Parts: sequence; structure tokens; C-alpha cells
Amino acid sequence: MTSTSRPDRTPLIVGIDIGGTKTHLKITQGEHAREEIYSSPSWRKRHISEDAESLLKMVDQLAEGSVVDAIGIGAHGCDDALECLAFQQELSARTKTPVEVVNDAELMPLALGFKNQIGVVAGTGSIAVCREASGEMLVAGGWGWAIGDEGSAAGLVREAAKAIALHLDLGGSMDEPLCQGLFKAMDIPGVPRIGSTLTNLGTAAAIGSHARTVFDAAQAGSELAQQVIKEGGMALADLVQRLVARGAVGRHVVAGGSVIASQPLLWTAFEKATQNLAGPALTPHLFKGKPVEGACVLAQFLIEEPTATAARVQTN
Repeated sequence: MTSTSRPDRTPLIVGIDIGGTKTHLKITQGEHAREEIYSSPSWRKRHISEDAESLLKMVDQLAEGSVVDAIGIGAHGCDDALECLAFQQELSARTKTPVEVVNDAELMPLALGFKNQIGVVAGTGSIAVCREASGEMLVAGGWGWAIGDEGSAAGLVREAAKAIALHLDLGGSMDEPLCQGLFKAMDIPGVPRIGSTLTNLGTAAAIGSHARTVFDAAQAGSELAQQVIKEGGMALADLVQRLVARGAVGRHVVAGGSVIASQPLLWTAFEKATQNLAGPALTPHLFKGKPVEGACVLAQFLIEEPTATAARVQTN
């Protein structure tokens, strides 16, 4: 693979979105594009040298022998600047093609044309990320379902289980829609087994698979579920505020991920909480597109002149 680009040739770029469950590759050259989706566990072993080798093989297969001029990557699990840089260096050691690696949350603002703005993922897990103009990476959240991931699928189910436990401790009825829904969905054998059933599911994906039950209960009139969702949206907005308190200067916050993009109740709660906390200083946006488009924008940055980049991307 080489990065030599001729003046008379439209650059060929590759964007890659590495998610927890799937990896989306897109190769573009002018108006022409091809895409491929792989299962992330099928190739990603969490050993960065092996993962770098595997990823570049997938790029080579997609490129079909064509010259690749730049690769932009957003990677779930690269949760600070050092992890992004380590994976980037492993890739760069194996190809002459310019490569940049960022956290997958950063792809969504890029896809909408917002550089150095705040990205919030609320899917299986949750995290808020932004990059300052200097390149410094700021991160809030992303701690995993056991102690964090507020507003994510797993976090909402965890908080729903806690809300049910408190509700029952206070003498509440099992007829409450969230109680009925979660007990049935998770096959909880009895009230004392709420916590152990949740723990035995073991993974964020398994726990988060029951998030729809929380939203269904809210639609059915469950005040418990409605409060859990409201607090989830507020917690996501608080992640943004943590970044602002640490010096983030973005004026746009772009939220996406499987849960917030598909559940209007969570998006509304997040949007309202963000506006309450930040007022006009931050504009929230809901992202329902493909994050890989942001990876393609990232790749394009690598081969554009700074003046061209400034013309394409909004920074305020």
C-alpha cells in the first residue's frame, strides 16, 4: 500500500468505523464508493499489533490493489489520546499511507462538518469526547456498565433495576409497568434476585439488550421508567458539562448511537438537559447517519491543504 498521489488523479480515501459489534469500511474516490461491514469480534483481538495487521488486510481487500491515499479511523475502545496514538503508530509502522485514529465518538461531529466539537455516544455504553484545536483529547464517561455508562442501554437497564428495587423497598406495587416488564424480560425468578440476575448477565451487551423494555414501560405510563430515562438524558448532558468545565470550547454537541438515535424519549431528555445546563452556548444535534462518513472526512483532512480544510469544516 502506498500513499503517492498524482496531481491528475482523484485521491482514494478509506474511512473506518470500528464499533463494539461491527466494523464499517468505506472507500471513496470522487463519486465512486464501496463499502464492507465485518463483525468486530471476528478480527479485533485487543492486541494492537495483530489488530493493525488484520485491519490493513481488510483495507487491501477493499482497495483491490488500488493506491490508497489516506485512512481515517474511529475506534471504539480507544478512549484516550495515548490509546489512539498507540494504534495509529502500529498501523503507520505497516503502511506508508497516512493514517489517523480517533475515538469513534469523534466521527459524528465530523460527519456533520463540525471539527473539534463534542461527540456523545449513547449505545451499548456511553462516552463524551472532543478535541481541542491543539489536538488535545478530552474524554468524560466510558467507564463501563458496572460503575458508569449513564444513559446507555446497559446503564438504563441498571438504573431501572435500581429504581425497581427502591420502589419495592418503599412498599410499591409489582403492578408498576416497569416492574412487570423487566421481571418478564430478564426472567427474574423473584424480588430478592433482581441484583443477582442483572449481575449474572455479565456483559454490557447482554444487559443492554433489555433497554427496549424500559422505553416500552415508559410509553405504557410507567413513572419509574420515565424518570430513569429523564435521568439518563441528564447524565449524558452532564458528561458534556464535564468536558466544558475542563476547557472544551466547542459550540456544537452531536449525540448518536443505537439507543439515543432510535429512542426519542432519551434524545428529548438529553436535548432539554443540555439546553438547561448550557443555554445558547451549546447547540445539540441528533446524529442518525453512518459514523463511517466522519471517518472519510477525517481521511480527507490528511490530504487537504489547511485552507481547504478550513473551507469545508465549521469550527464555531
